[in-house]
Amino acid sequence: MILPPLDARDRDARERMDDPACDEAALRRTYAAFRVVNAVVAGWRTTYATLLRPLLRDGSATTLLDVGSGGGDLARALAGWAARDGHELQVTGIDPDPRAHAWATSRPARPGVTFRRATTGDLVAEGARFDLVVSNHVLHHLDDRELAAVLDHSRRLAGRRVVHSDIRRSRTAYLLFSVGTLPFFPGSFIRADGLVSIRRSYTVDELGAAAPPGWEARPQAPWRTLLVHDVGV
Repeated sequence: MILPPLDARDRDARERMDDPACDEAALRRTYAAFRVVNAVVAGWRTTYATLLRPLLRDGSATTLLDVGSGGGDLARALAGWAARDGHELQVTGIDPDPRAHAWATSRPARPGVTFRRATTGDLVAEGARFDLVVSNHVLHHLDDRELAAVLDHSRRLAGRRVVHSDIRRSRTAYLLFSVGTLPFFPGSFIRADGLVSIRRSYTVDELGAAAPPGWEARPQAPWRTLLVHDVGV
């Protein structure tokens, strides 16, 4: 296997699923696979336990915004984990892509989870507020202007904490994902887009430098970077 250069972010690489003209059947298979892929590589059970669960209210609902919710698997997982822990978590997933919104809303309903076709800017304009704001695999998709806007919006939307979780670029992550996904997810964009995602992703130092003051970039084992902003904690 010939590794691409990974010393710096590949800002020009593009994921197939971001193309409005991409194959719709392959896109649906990709959305369907996200639940499995995220469970294996995204580390959200740990993120929930360490950074979200301690902030959930007892006896009343906590509100959470999932930015770029895609197929909706994270929104559903967070609501489910909270319910099993005895907490009420009201999750709103937003995604401006009509294809993602259509997929998310076509899945069986989960109590406490709703989806909207919207952007963070739309919610800021509405004056919306949430206790917690999260995203998964969103930041590496954004250019510098979009990143600044999403961070500003999420800070303004959150009452307590923001947690943006993304891939941490490394040669090991690239090699393992390339080999580990080779036999799986046929007819989807999972493997090809996942490798592009790694090439586009930040290291901890890069993401910390790209974020404004008040944000902390921190590693989460094995190959995650979390960008965290505390508002009222």
